[in-house]
Amino acid sequence: MESMFALVDCNNFYVSCERVFNPKLAGRPVIVLSNNDGCAVARSEEAKAIGIKMGTPAFKIRHLINAHRVAVFSSNYALYGDMSQRVMRILSRFTDQIEIYSVDEAFLDLSGLHSGQQPDTLTDYGQQIATTVQKWTGIPVSVGIAPTKTLAKIANRMAKKSASKNRVLKLIDSLDIQKALEKIKIEDVWGIGRQYAARLKRYGISTALSLSHVDEWWIQKIMGINGVRIVKELRGMPCYLLENQPPPRKGVTVSRTFRTELDCFDDLKAAITAYTSRGAEKLRAQGSAANMMLIFAATNRFKSHYDFHTATAHLPVPTNDTLELLHYADQCLRQIYKPGILFKKAGVIFKDLVCESPIQTGLFDTRNRKRPQSPMRSRNLMQSIDTINAEMGKNTIKYAAAGLVPDQKWHTLSRQRSPAYTTNWNHLPMAS
Repeated sequence: MESMFALVDCNNFYVSCERVFNPKLAGRPVIVLSNNDGCAVARSEEAKAIGIKMGTPAFKIRHLINAHRVAVFSSNYALYGDMSQRVMRILSRFTDQIEIYSVDEAFLDLSGLHSGQQPDTLTDYGQQIATTVQKWTGIPVSVGIAPTKTLAKIANRMAKKSASKNRVLKLIDSLDIQKALEKIKIEDVWGIGRQYAARLKRYGISTALSLSHVDEWWIQKIMGINGVRIVKELRGMPCYLLENQPPPRKGVTVSRTFRTELDCFDDLKAAITAYTSRGAEKLRAQGSAANMMLIFAATNRFKSHYDFHTATAHLPVPTNDTLELLHYADQCLRQIYKPGILFKKAGVIFKDLVCESPIQTGLFDTRNRKRPQSPMRSRNLMQSIDTINAEMGKNTIKYAAAGLVPDQKWHTLSRQRSPAYTTNWNHLPMAS
């Protein structure tokens, strides 16, 4: 059976989520800012048209915001996450072979539909997908259809830029594929980063088409086996299969930039406690335990003197127990904290992950794990806390070391966050 993939990508996803519940934003420039209301991380087409670039700090575009009445929002991850789940559930109605690639993208396997069907059937099916998603959620999407995931990415990119309202594009015929590849810059090919793009350009390879014509042995010397796979995919030979189940993460990171610089140990400890707790929760959610954890704290990178401090703890036994991890986090923080240093960012990284069960005990482990009730009690406690926080709201139960004051210096600043329309009954608009 010949393979056929569809990439469904939500258009300007964060902005689209804001517009679903605020129709007055239609046709108006809209941007969404990163944590602490720092940089533009999502832009409407109208915002792009007036010159607002991705990643630009908000203070640098204040003149554009004021001159063009740009609607500005803080990131509302609860809203975006819930809307993403709704979109993905709708997509799963069209095929049971789906790979959720990111919060706003998913690959669909349409091989069964393609087999023995007319080419127009794929376009019609893609249009049906786009229409259904927008009708049921209010989120506009673009659909790219092609025999490989890399070509589907390119088809989707071209569908987004299409002047037509029908943002569905298929690349199946070899002539259509050649024309499309000629228009795609080498840096815009899926899997080609900035460094590889610059290196390939030095050899005169500036488009996806020129990359598709290189010898496989040569690209393997430049980029390794992934380079060969990309070239084959551009030629229509599938090398990347659908991943129905995402692979386990190799590491878990929780970090934040503070809204104000911190020099107090207690403030920094509160932040690290919160990040460690969140990281441990992520480990448990994916059934992993960590062999190693790293704590880091950094000063403001935009100032003349930049410091980056780290400390690592090699855990005697892989664990995802928050209480145990907090013990090592405190030890690491005391190693890197220096009075008088103004820290602007901190975080926790869990590495060398393994499956949480069974776990091999360590020779030098000081914790008594031989008591039958000890691991079970710990596991039950963590599970109870996770369940309560999931049902009653994040941080319903938290560790005292994270601080009891509602608004702390290290908390993320979100002055312009929209209501949690879909996840909080108290945020629903009231009809008067």
